[in-house]
Amino acid sequence: MTLEALQADILGPVAHGYFTRHGGASSGIFEGLNCGTGSSDQTEAVQINRARVAEAMGGPLHSVHQVHSADVIVIDGPLCDATDETGAPRRADALVTAVPGQVLTVLTADCQPVLFHDSESGVVGAAHAGWKGALDGILEATIEAMEGLGAIRPNIRAAIGPSISQRAYEVGPEFPDPFLDADAEAGRFFANGEGDRYLFDLPAYGLWRLRRAGVQAEGTGHCTYSDPARFYSYRRTTHAGEADYGRLIAAIRL
Repeated sequence: MTLEALQADILGPVAHGYFTRHGGASSGIFEGLNCGTGSSDQTEAVQINRARVAEAMGGPLHSVHQVHSADVIVIDGPLCDATDETGAPRRADALVTAVPGQVLTVLTADCQPVLFHDSESGVVGAAHAGWKGALDGILEATIEAMEGLGAIRPNIRAAIGPSISQRAYEVGPEFPDPFLDADAEAGRFFANGEGDRYLFDLPAYGLWRLRRAGVQAEGTGHCTYSDPARFYSYRRTTHAGEADYGRLIAAIRL
């Protein structure tokens, strides 16, 4: 089976893709293109999957140890990578570069994979934005890091890939509080659920943050939870009582 990489028209002709499960070497609960080195999947299978993505993207993959932060790594040269002095991935949740040939990647399984491109300045970015990272400013931090490499904010285009949709994202009664404390307008991203529960619209919240930051943004509209044949989902795995879950990969290269 060949790889399936979803495209976002708003990003233009830049090489990019939100890869689905199709075309991978993993089996069992990880069946497909699991690119998560932090999963309990067989290491060899994950390495094969990542190599297939690297081949499809035309270069080695840069990734970080994602920790739901607002920290961004700048890939500022062909020999620069996102590892520390021990060779371990650096802790961050976004990468940016203006260097051609460098493939920036993020892993998700319900959180938002967000790819950025300024075609005029030649700068790209990739961000992992769960609710905490989005609330704490990872999207704005990625835009600022791109500006540091010469991007012009009104020229930046951003696309949110497959993420958990509002109908599948039930949260507790206390969950909206930090969002409302930060901005009362965020209340519109919460719908009433059963009892005292709410349904949170993470992709709409991400689009709001991006557009408010001054960039043009769109979403692909795919729900990770509701399409198990194409996407991994942390929440779906939890509801099913499974031991672990795969990670989807999103990638972009100048």
